[in-house]
Amino acid sequence: MKTLVSSLLAAGILAAGTGFALADTVVIAPAQQKVIHEYVIKQNPAPVVLPSDTAVEVGTVVPDTVEIRQLDVPDMQVQYDYMVVNGQTVLVDPQTRKIVEIIH
Repeated sequence: MKTLVSSLLAAGILAAGTGFALADTVVIAPAQQKVIHEYVIKQNPAPVVLPSDTAVEVGTVVPDTVEIRQLDVPDMQVQYDYMVVNGQTVLVDPQTRKIVEIIH
């Protein structure tokens, strides 16, 4: 019985950890990517040059010195900010400033 309870507890902790990992994963549907792309083109923002020690990849925290813009696209369930780097639209979590998606 003690082993069963320990196993269930371990499984619950593992499942909770998986849930947290999935929470960092952003999936933007192709149709929504198109809407975002069209929005960004209309806004015509100046491209951003990141510091040389900042990689453009999901999970990277964008320094406070870099200007990110509010993404005002209808039907977005979660609000993101964005910047354009090397011709790519980069979605950023406004709370953490982490890159969450790169739209090519």
